[in-house]
Amino acid sequence: MVTHMKWWGWGKESVSFSPSDKPDLAPFIRTHIGLDITRLPAQPPAFADLTIADPVLPEPLRAALVDAAGAEHVTTDAQARVVHAYGKSLRDLVRVRNHDLGRLPDVVVYPGDEEAVRAVLAAALAADAVVIPFGGGTNISGSLEAPRTETRPVISVDLGRLDRVLEIDADARLARVQAGALGPGLEEQLAAQGWTLGHFPDSFAHSTLGGWIATRSSGMQSDKYGDIAEITRAVRVVTPAGVLVTRPVPSQSTGPSVREMILGSEGRLGIITEATVQVHRVPEQRVILGYFFPTWDAALLAMREIAASEAAPTVTRVSDANETRFSFATRKRGSLASSLVSAGMKQYLRRVRRYDLDQMCLSFIGFEGSPAHVKAQRKLVGAIVARRGGICVGTGPGQLYDQKKFDTPYIRDFLLGQGAMADVSETSTSWSQLGPLYRGVVARANKAFAEIGVTGWIMCHLSHSYHSGACLYFTFAYASPVTLEAIDGYDTVKSAIQQGFIEHAGTLSHHHAVGVEHARWLADDISPAGVRLLTALFDGIDPGRNLNPGKIVPGVDVAPGLADSAGPDSAGPDSVSPAGSDPR
Repeated sequence: MVTHMKWWGWGKESVSFSPSDKPDLAPFIRTHIGLDITRLPAQPPAFADLTIADPVLPEPLRAALVDAAGAEHVTTDAQARVVHAYGKSLRDLVRVRNHDLGRLPDVVVYPGDEEAVRAVLAAALAADAVVIPFGGGTNISGSLEAPRTETRPVISVDLGRLDRVLEIDADARLARVQAGALGPGLEEQLAAQGWTLGHFPDSFAHSTLGGWIATRSSGMQSDKYGDIAEITRAVRVVTPAGVLVTRPVPSQSTGPSVREMILGSEGRLGIITEATVQVHRVPEQRVILGYFFPTWDAALLAMREIAASEAAPTVTRVSDANETRFSFATRKRGSLASSLVSAGMKQYLRRVRRYDLDQMCLSFIGFEGSPAHVKAQRKLVGAIVARRGGICVGTGPGQLYDQKKFDTPYIRDFLLGQGAMADVSETSTSWSQLGPLYRGVVARANKAFAEIGVTGWIMCHLSHSYHSGACLYFTFAYASPVTLEAIDGYDTVKSAIQQGFIEHAGTLSHHHAVGVEHARWLADDISPAGVRLLTALFDGIDPGRNLNPGKIVPGVDVAPGLADSAGPDSAGPDSVSPAGSDPR
C-alpha cells in the first residue's frame, strides 16, 4: 500500500512541531517578527468542508487505465485526488487552508511495473489527457499542479508501487532502483547489503528517487557523494516515443547528454521508471562536529579554503548570525545545545576569543571513512578553522544536527497555524560572489518587508560546497494573516529574493527546481536562447502538451499571480517556439 503525507501539510499525521519544550523560542519569535506563538494554533480545514469538483473521466479512458494498472490501482477518491493536486510550497499550503484547491487531477493511477506505465501513458495520449508523474509530493516549486484552465482529463501517475532495489553490481558500485522508492526504504534496502546512496535531502523521509532525478535534487552529504545529477548514471523513462534507455557507463561521447536531459525535466519528457545509481559501502566511521566562527565573513573564507584544500568532508554547512541565533532559540530545555550557550561558554567566547556573540556563526562539518582517514581529515579542517578564528565545540552539535535535520518543514506548518508566512529560497554562485550575493539578497528582503509593512526575519546558511562555489539557502518569515490575499505580500518578498539571485550572478534555484514558482527568471538564468532550446525539446517529444504542461518554461498559468508577475522581458512559449510550431 502506498502511503502519503497529510493532505493539508507536511509529513505524517502523527508528527507535529511543538514549542512547549523550547523555552527561548516564543520570546525570540515575539521579538523578531512580533508574533505570539503561545496561543493555540489555528486548525487546518476539515476535509468534509472542502468543495471537491467531480472528476472528468470519460468511460473509455477509465477502462483503459483499469486494463493498464488493475481496478484496485485506479481511483477517483476525493482525498487521493486532493493529495495529488499540489506539492508542499507555502503557496500550496496557504491555498489549501483557504479551500482553494486549483485544478484537481481527475484520477490517480498506481502502476506496478514499467509495462503498466507504458500502457497508462498510451491510454492518456490516445485520449488527449494530461499526465503528471507523482513521487512523494514534496515539491515546493509548483511542479505537480495542473494548469487551472486545463479542460482535458488530468491523470496523476503515482510511482509509489515501484519501490524496489532491483540489483547491485558490487564491482561497479552501481544499483538499479525503481523510481518510486522513498528515501528511507531505499536506504534500508541498500544497507541490508552494506551499501548507501548517501543522498539525504531535507525531504528525504517523504521523497523518491524519481522525484530527486526529475528536480535535480541535492543532499546534505553532497560534498562527498555528489548531487543526484552526479549519482545518477543511467535512466529508464517511458516517453511518447517509447522507452528511453541510457547505459550506466562511466563516461561517453554520444552527442548532447540524453541522461542530462532527463535530470531536472519535471515530467515534461516522460515518466521515470528506473535509474542506475552510484552506491558506496557504508562508512566505518561517521562524525559531525560543531564549530563556532567569529563572523559570517570568516566562516565563508574557511569554507572556501576547505574546498580548495586536500580535505574531503562529507558535510560543510555554516549558518549566518541570524540562523545561528534561531537555532539556539529552538534548543530543548536541558539539551546538548544548552551547554553550547551556557554562561561559561559565552564568557569564554567574549573575554578570551573576543567574539561579538551577535555575530557568531555555528557550523557543522562532517567526516566519514576509516578512523585514520577521519582523524586526518579532522586535523586538516581544524587547522583551517583555527586560522579563521574558529573553534571546535565537539560532537554535541552534530548529534543535534542529525536529530533535527528533517524537521524544519514541520516548523513552517506550525508557524502557518500561528499566523506567519515562512518560506525558503536557495541558489548557488561562485566563491567570489557569495559575499556580495548574500548582502544583496538580505538588503532586498528587508526592503521588501518594509514595502509590505511587516517586521520580517531573514537568515541563511551555506551548504553543498563545490570546487568553484557553494549553495546559499535563505529562510524568511514574517507575521501575516494566512489568507489568499496575503499571497501578494509573500510574492513581493519571494520575488525580491529571487531577483537578488539573478542580479548577483546566482542561479534561480540550486536544488528546488523550476516548476512554475521560478519560471519567470528562466531566461535571465539560461538566456532566451536556452529557453528556446528547452521549448524545442519539449515540443519535439510532446507536441500535444500532454506531459505536465506549463512547468519549467514560463507562460502557462497554474496558480494565481505566477504568470501575471512575469516581467515584460520574460520569454514565454509563444515568444520562443520554433518557426512552424503550434504553441498551445
